[in-house]
Amino acid sequence: MVDFKKKISDLIKDKINIDVYNYVKQIDDSSKGDYTFPCFALSKELHKSPVDIANELKDSISDESIEKIESVNGYLNIFLNKEYFTKEVFEEYDKLKDNYGSEKNNKNIIIEYSSPNICKPFHIGHLRTTILGNALYNIYKFLGYNTTGINHIGDYGTQFGKLIKAYKLWKDEYDVESDPINELTKMYVRINALCGDDPKVLDECREEFAKLENGDPESVELWKKFSDWSMKEFDKIYELLNVKFDSIKGEAFYTDKMPEVIDILRSKNKLVESQGAEVVDLSDEGIDTPCIIKKSDGTSIYATRDLAAILYRARTYDFDKCIYVVGSEQIFHFEQVFKVAKYLGLDDKYVNGLIHVPYGLYSLPEGRMSTRKGNFVKVEDILNESITKAKEKVSEKNAELEDINDVAKKVGIGAIIFKGLFDSRSKDIVFNLDEMVSFNGETCPYIQYMYVRIKSILRKCDKEVLINDVKYDKLRNGQSYELVKDIYNFNKILNDVIDKNEPYILTRYLIKLATDYSDFYNNYKVLSDDIDERNSRIYLITVVSEILKTGCNLLGIEMPEKM
Repeated sequence: MVDFKKKISDLIKDKINIDVYNYVKQIDDSSKGDYTFPCFALSKELHKSPVDIANELKDSISDESIEKIESVNGYLNIFLNKEYFTKEVFEEYDKLKDNYGSEKNNKNIIIEYSSPNICKPFHIGHLRTTILGNALYNIYKFLGYNTTGINHIGDYGTQFGKLIKAYKLWKDEYDVESDPINELTKMYVRINALCGDDPKVLDECREEFAKLENGDPESVELWKKFSDWSMKEFDKIYELLNVKFDSIKGEAFYTDKMPEVIDILRSKNKLVESQGAEVVDLSDEGIDTPCIIKKSDGTSIYATRDLAAILYRARTYDFDKCIYVVGSEQIFHFEQVFKVAKYLGLDDKYVNGLIHVPYGLYSLPEGRMSTRKGNFVKVEDILNESITKAKEKVSEKNAELEDINDVAKKVGIGAIIFKGLFDSRSKDIVFNLDEMVSFNGETCPYIQYMYVRIKSILRKCDKEVLINDVKYDKLRNGQSYELVKDIYNFNKILNDVIDKNEPYILTRYLIKLATDYSDFYNNYKVLSDDIDERNSRIYLITVVSEILKTGCNLLGIEMPEKM
């Protein structure tokens, strides 16, 4: 399909021999044009006023793709030929269909997301990384990148020393076999409180973790049991959210790979002793706090395992980008780890490709959650509650709807995913389920309802409308043309998402597309008595419905066909 921004910039360049691509911008208001070029940028170089430059360009540029050009106070406003533009968009869609907006790229992308801790409930603190990472994974993959989704399970560290200690102390007091995660959580809260009261118990927990690291058979057997129980619980959530991974490896996977990290850093004289621990001094990198590699008790730390993972991933996946979708509270951790990674002897390609994608946190109306304090909300409970609320809402619209449970699931799950992606990822979110499942406002149920309305109209058609049935002059009006422009922008939106690793760009786009469709529907009769008008509008809304569906699917959201 024609890149109209490039086409226009090339037409201007032909006249002044200057590349102006970065200055040409789309105009949101079609009444003022489709693209604009501010001539101020060239005034000094061409020794002319912006108004004179705009006037000269206006009179000298002509092309079949351009309907008219206006010069307005030094701006060159270009109006595209609407029939030409719409024909280009529809022909591209007709060629690609479900793959419209996709590309072919050959770069290797790793995305690490979700990464819950075993032996703890999958609470809403884990939800945002899961849906953010899944959306990015889907979009990178749709754009043709060789994408690998990794679930880096938290299955190592002092907390497991605490759990092993708790299990040994109190296993007969808890029915762990029948309800493992909830019972282990109770144990964790209890042992954590005891550690706060008695430092000796904390030391004993650290000793238990040291035994685990050293391969103590009893400790390893317990750890494996805890891990198996946890993964069964996690899989229930991933199935509900339709989230999949190409690789699931816990921190423990890197146990035998950490010595190499330590050896490399030691060989480069980067390890220094500090209060019994071994650390990397990062003051030369502008970071005053050293990065701990080995604790004073000889055990490893998150940083050590992350560095081992970087080495493994570079060798295994030859990545161009390794993206970590991890909360903003870990910004400093990754800043340290990425600086230390420079000393591992890796090519600059790998070090420069390390990217932390931080995000704000969910909170309850009463404040933040804490597993240690037992103040958390399980994702499974939230998802089920959302499905229940969605079923009530859908029943109000259509009490006789078949497959209402399936529809409620798509609406309820979609509502939660969409809300988690609707704002910039840096923004914290207060969890409000009633707002999420509303059919009014900027919500997923609103988009799904617009999609269902289109499908309802299409079911009334007596035949499939093909591209050859479209008369492009019938789609020149404001709302029709606005929808065509939305469709054209789909690929650009997806590329904007990965440029910034911000899925909210897509959610906002989908709201605009759904709203523009609503405006179109309210102003024009789709099933017009004029057969050319009817066919053209049917084809238009068919494409709109497919873009809504594709866009939502990329976010991890399924679309109901009826509601």
